[in-house]
Amino acid sequence: MAATDPRLRSVVSGRPRASARQRRLGQNFLADPNLLAAIVRDAALEPGDVVLEVGGGAGALTELLAPEAALVHVVEMDERLRGELEPLAERLRNLRLHWGDAMKLDLAALDPAPTRMVANLPYSIATPLLLRTIEELPSLGAWLLMVQREIADRLRAEPGGRRYGAPSVQAQIACDVTLVRPVDPAVFTPRPRVGSALLRLERRGPAAPPQLRELVREGFAHRRK
Repeated sequence: MAATDPRLRSVVSGRPRASARQRRLGQNFLADPNLLAAIVRDAALEPGDVVLEVGGGAGALTELLAPEAALVHVVEMDERLRGELEPLAERLRNLRLHWGDAMKLDLAALDPAPTRMVANLPYSIATPLLLRTIEELPSLGAWLLMVQREIADRLRAEPGGRRYGAPSVQAQIACDVTLVRPVDPAVFTPRPRVGSALLRLERRGPAAPPQLRELVREGFAHRRK
């Protein structure tokens, strides 16, 4: 996809004015059309898939996901992005917008239930939100997520390593976790101070039960002491 693709031109050209609100909410928008297209290819969506995208931003990724899926649930908490997302939802009839904090919304009430999650996650909530979706959305079979590189390394860490912790265990009990590719800060606006990575999770079983999750957290808390 060329950088002048008309689907993205207006969004990309308007990104600099959004940088203040992005920093406030911990979100960095993807500004590289080629990477956006690659994410959609990597997602390998099927026509019947229902996608959950948290952090819809200005809709650049959303606009590319919608033609590949049956429906896209977009969760966004920044009300000032209504001007970008609502016209997109009017034009692409298989979008449903949900305004609010993804950590507080009742994601289990989404109808139809999402089968895949594809998102450029706000880094401030990436780990707790991912673990929440594993636990509360059994309908999800796969995740393709842009996260901070350190988070990606922790979630796929092997037992015994210094990065291995409770989030690693909770994710790996239910999913196979793989690194798709590292991502340079230059493809975002505003540019983050840390590296990023595209992470894939494929569900292979149910989430750990609450008692086991608590036991894991306590075990790693004692190890740190």
